[in-house]
Amino acid sequence: MSAFLRAAALLADPAGAWARIEKEAGDVAYLLVSYVALFALIPALSGFIGDCVIGVIVPGRGTVRLPIFDGLLGAAFGYVASFAQVLVVGLSLDVVAPWFGANRSFAAALKLAVYSFTPVWLAGVFWLLPGLRFLLFVGFYGAFILAEGLPTLMRAPERKALPYAAVIVVIAAVLVFLTVFAQRSLFGAAPF
Repeated sequence: MSAFLRAAALLADPAGAWARIEKEAGDVAYLLVSYVALFALIPALSGFIGDCVIGVIVPGRGTVRLPIFDGLLGAAFGYVASFAQVLVVGLSLDVVAPWFGANRSFAAALKLAVYSFTPVWLAGVFWLLPGLRFLLFVGFYGAFILAEGLPTLMRAPERKALPYAAVIVVIAAVLVFLTVFAQRSLFGAAPF
């Protein structure tokens, strides 16, 4: 299935999509190259264009733009960090699985992590326009997708799926926050 059809299926019908995903092999290289590599480009490119090309209107200063070189380094950092985030979330899903009565399987955990990040990456398009960056919160739909997939992929009991998802969402949110903070601290950004 193409990456775009998979993303659409996950957004429209997560339960049905997880049933199909469960039957697929969990090849790490395939997931990283065919899915993460494609969708992680969205926030990286959008952030670069928003910060360096479009810029931000600051009262009294006019339009402020980040230097191109800093923007390119920041975009590359964010892109590479997306891979690390997915791997850490997948590892976290696998490690804490026994706490919630779920089965340990790194392959299943990685699939869950990769596909649950879909709304986060798609919401990255809002980095284009500073006035719309508050809409990045729609990426939290990934928490719902994650909770829907836990019983199917990790065999988590239904009653423990929500607390399991909450723990993983906190881990993922902290990772994303730290990545954005590090990226903005190291390479700068146009003010919001």
